[in-house]
Amino acid sequence: MAGNAELVARVRAALDRVVSPATGESVLGGQVEDLAVEDGVVSFGFALGPEDPGSLVRETRAAVESVDGVERVKIDVRLPQSMQAQARQQSHQPPQRQKAPGSVPAPTPQAGLLPGVDHFIAVSSGKGGVGKSTVAANLAVALTRQGRTVGLLDADIYGPDIPKMFGEKRRPRVTGARGQERIVPLEAHGVKLMSLGFLLEEEQPAIMRGPLVTGVLKQFLEQVEWGDLDVLVIDLPPGTGDAQLSLVQTIDLDGAVMVTTPQDVSVGDVRRGVRMFERVNTDVLGIIENMSGFVCPGCGQRHEIFGAGGGRKLARDMGLPFLGEVPLDTAVRAAGDLGQPTALSAPESPAGKAFTEIASRVLAAVEEGIGVGR
Repeated sequence: MAGNAELVARVRAALDRVVSPATGESVLGGQVEDLAVEDGVVSFGFALGPEDPGSLVRETRAAVESVDGVERVKIDVRLPQSMQAQARQQSHQPPQRQKAPGSVPAPTPQAGLLPGVDHFIAVSSGKGGVGKSTVAANLAVALTRQGRTVGLLDADIYGPDIPKMFGEKRRPRVTGARGQERIVPLEAHGVKLMSLGFLLEEEQPAIMRGPLVTGVLKQFLEQVEWGDLDVLVIDLPPGTGDAQLSLVQTIDLDGAVMVTTPQDVSVGDVRRGVRMFERVNTDVLGIIENMSGFVCPGCGQRHEIFGAGGGRKLARDMGLPFLGEVPLDTAVRAAGDLGQPTALSAPESPAGKAFTEIASRVLAAVEEGIGVGR
């Protein structure tokens, strides 16, 4: 018992040396709760305030792990007591946002789930085949080129294309003690990546029902060492199903970016996707029109293969920002097949410039708090 008491004292001393930049006080005084030390395992709750940087949790963990005699550290990130009380009070009040008729119950994202991530952006479509993963990959690379630290989560469980688009075939490492395992994301072109495609054989299908899809998505959010990120881009599958609902119920999205082609069939499906996000009280940051026109390399004439202006009209009709249009270009397809996203391999091409401009607009929307419903 004396040995354990000495270890507790050393742990408390280490915690006392960690100071919150928001309050200027030791985390031991007001943020560490229910501290317990047993057999070298240190566990405690950590009240992460709204002004605290996400790195404070990692700094606290590192301080405790450095103590001689500590074998493992378990931290339960919580809302401060004052915020818990406020949340309970607000749960009995009408929501501030105007909910659409037929809205599902408001999601309750887990507070502090990924404290090192500043912004979460979902890329969605409502329809397959519109180039959503191409947009997600190039958006992530373009944000990286603008000096942001970026992660890309491939949540398209049935069609995980991100590994191919980044030219990455390795399997991610797993670290941590048994029962506390963490997946280390791969990194390519400066972007941290996680996809079910890294865990499957090349031609192995993902045959699973909705609950398993939800479980995989939660694991990729909760058990992957994303670290400190300015932005986590999440490439969603088409449609309005399990993955979309699980996402908004797990994390607090800054908003969704909707991808469409100009044709009416695509626009109609994306319109339904927008309505889905509205009904779960999630901001839609804007519309991107992909495959907007093809310029013949021989004659230089523009051909509207999938029609013209559908994305811009959709944005206008639904009162959403139009984030930009990406031309139909065989070089974009080739770049994706080669694992060299256009925003990286050909940033001065028309498509490369479009991705760069779209990334700037999306970044401005999340960093300045711009978005429908805000």
